[in-house]
Amino acid sequence: MDYLGFIREIRTELSHYPWLEMLLGLAVLIIFAALANFVAKRIIVRGIRHLITKFKSPNQSIFAQHSVTRRFANIVPAIVIMNGITTVPHLSAKFITFVQMGAQAFIFLTLALTVSEALNIFNLIYQRNPKSRNKPIKGYLQLIKLILFVVCGLMILGTFLKKDVFTLLAGFGAMAAVLMLVFQNTILSLVASVQIASYDMVRIGDWIEMPSLNADGDVIDMSLHTVTVQNFDKTFTTIPTNKLVTDTFRNWRGMSNSGCRRIKRSIFLDQSSVHFMNHEEQQKLKNFLLLDRYLDAKQSEIDEFNKHLNSQSQYNQRRLTNLGTFRAYVEFYLRQHQGIAQNQTILVRQLQPTSQGLPLEIYAFTNTIAWASYEAIQSDIFDHLIAIIPEFGLRIYQAPSGYDLQKLNSISSISQPEL
Repeated sequence: MDYLGFIREIRTELSHYPWLEMLLGLAVLIIFAALANFVAKRIIVRGIRHLITKFKSPNQSIFAQHSVTRRFANIVPAIVIMNGITTVPHLSAKFITFVQMGAQAFIFLTLALTVSEALNIFNLIYQRNPKSRNKPIKGYLQLIKLILFVVCGLMILGTFLKKDVFTLLAGFGAMAAVLMLVFQNTILSLVASVQIASYDMVRIGDWIEMPSLNADGDVIDMSLHTVTVQNFDKTFTTIPTNKLVTDTFRNWRGMSNSGCRRIKRSIFLDQSSVHFMNHEEQQKLKNFLLLDRYLDAKQSEIDEFNKHLNSQSQYNQRRLTNLGTFRAYVEFYLRQHQGIAQNQTILVRQLQPTSQGLPLEIYAFTNTIAWASYEAIQSDIFDHLIAIIPEFGLRIYQAPSGYDLQKLNSISSISQPEL
């Protein structure tokens, strides 16, 4: 059978129907483009990915999730259409030019998306490096992406306007002020990102507290425009990057690095319960293991001081107080506590008296930064102190409750004589 003759006959018959010949040409072009796309993605891309799996690498899972070659393969059918559209008969020159420009614009966009995907892979690989917590690069990569897509947009615009990119840039020079206004947040965020990285202000994993934006939790992501904080109630707060430079925030990294966490809490004592201790009270408190040596040493010091007084008045002599003895006990107790960091500051001090009582502040550091352990140690210390305060003849100040008033009324009604 003469295949060439058969084809000539078909083309002769189709020449009588230009629209049919044009549709047939478009169909053949689309089939070739689909075939090229199939070969590129199903054969070449799969072959490259199979070859990558042969290399033992800890980053194989990242390459499996993000395929640069598959995205890059999208330009193959676009190239086929851009070059093959000229072979389709009976198409107008304007239509051919428009299709070619569209295919070229698609190629530019595909290349930009391919580079963007490559940058994402690079960022994921970099994040597996322990140093990435101190020096995140996500913000800089986003800036590169922004520039990349701006250039891509200019190239696509230049393709449809049939102008050079540099000519378009020269035209945009007059719009610099407008562009600066449009990209104001981006410019501020870029400067803030550089400052944050230079001064090491925030890292991923830091616990930061920013009351102005209701942020109190761990930094889980840092990008060009935003810093994401996961609060302790499992909500998320998104902070503009430049806010970390212009506004005040607290970073708890120093506490985390030191391995200890501060306790700063007060017990409010009833000032009317403070008094000098007599001999019986001193003997009773000597039964406390922590106070035996303290009371003996303090009493010797007081006796030595009183010997040098000219006046024999008992009001001028030094005497032990239950509050001072309690302060000494608390300090001894903290220095024996296994949960307190002994290499840090330990203070038991009086604050300015108030109408709510005399504050006795405990200032110390736990030897752990774990939240649950920290609260357990702190609660254990104050449970013990609140329970042992009556042994020193002291009372904790507390505003009268409904139970107190009810008890007082009951006592009053009992004490009143019957008429």
